[in-house]
Amino acid sequence: MKSYSESYAAAGVDITAGYKAVELMKAHIAKTMTAGALTDIGGFGGLFELDVTGMEKPVLVSGTDGVGTKLKLAFLMDKHDTVGIDCVAMCVNDIICCGARPLFFLDYIACGKNFPEKIAAIVSGVADGCVQSGAALIGGETAEMPGFYPEDEYDLAGFSVGIVDKARVVSNKTMAPGDVMIALPSSGVHSNGFSLVRRVFDVEHADLKAPVGKLGGKSIGEALLTPTKIYVKPILALLEQVTVKGISHITGGGFYENMPRSIPDGLGVRIHRSDVRVLPIFDLIAETGGIPQRDMFNTFNMGVGMSVIVSKDDAPQALEILQANGEDAYVIGTIIASDDKVVID
Repeated sequence: MKSYSESYAAAGVDITAGYKAVELMKAHIAKTMTAGALTDIGGFGGLFELDVTGMEKPVLVSGTDGVGTKLKLAFLMDKHDTVGIDCVAMCVNDIICCGARPLFFLDYIACGKNFPEKIAAIVSGVADGCVQSGAALIGGETAEMPGFYPEDEYDLAGFSVGIVDKARVVSNKTMAPGDVMIALPSSGVHSNGFSLVRRVFDVEHADLKAPVGKLGGKSIGEALLTPTKIYVKPILALLEQVTVKGISHITGGGFYENMPRSIPDGLGVRIHRSDVRVLPIFDLIAETGGIPQRDMFNTFNMGVGMSVIVSKDDAPQALEILQANGEDAYVIGTIIASDDKVVID
């Protein structure tokens, strides 16, 4: 007999909607299954068989994050099939900075009211992100919380686990002046700085669907909802052939907070502003909001979603590998002896 509670339904929780949502999302989840995934959706835990063949000292690396207030744009645009990519990206792009290959992912969706088709659309994006990163979507949770969230709103967070041999964990111990920083372009604002973005564009009252010339005819809403790029596969390909001395995922805090996380004390990176391939959306944000350059580089990725540090001699090969894997990578800076971690001039 199907579970059903009239009393719970009267309180605003429709558990039958949950069952429908699970059925609708199963096809999306199926495409993420990898050899290690041993679980069907609906159990109490996600099972994954760990294959450590060829590893001397396997290390698990975990990451968790959410999409943040970018979700407000999804609500306003009534578009929910890409924010799941953002959720996966924010987790797997972090763990790849250690050199770890993502194994599996779990999501958590909390909503005011469970609309099964909307939940399935969200999960379709999560599944797309998992496919892009090679991770299996082995579980998750949807919590209907009437009175806590408005009926049409939700929050989305995730958790991922990856693996790397201890000897191959990315280390900055050999980083030295003269090494170069390579930029991997972003797809847009990604999933950070949206509290400022929303204020700058007054998104609750703006026409988010009108074409904007400075954005190549895209609307502001379309540009802002562009999902976060996932860098896992290009970085894994690079790590197979080149010694990488540092990797930074450029998220909230922009250049000034994230690049230093891969650079040891006594060193910094010098970047010429003219070498940064800033995307039009950031020029529009700065112009519309009257935001100074220092604040822009301290809030947004500015068109650089990830940075990689290699020796100067390895840079040509690194660029070739990244470009062969779909990344229009370019040299953005040089490592210098400096107490200032990031110097932009």
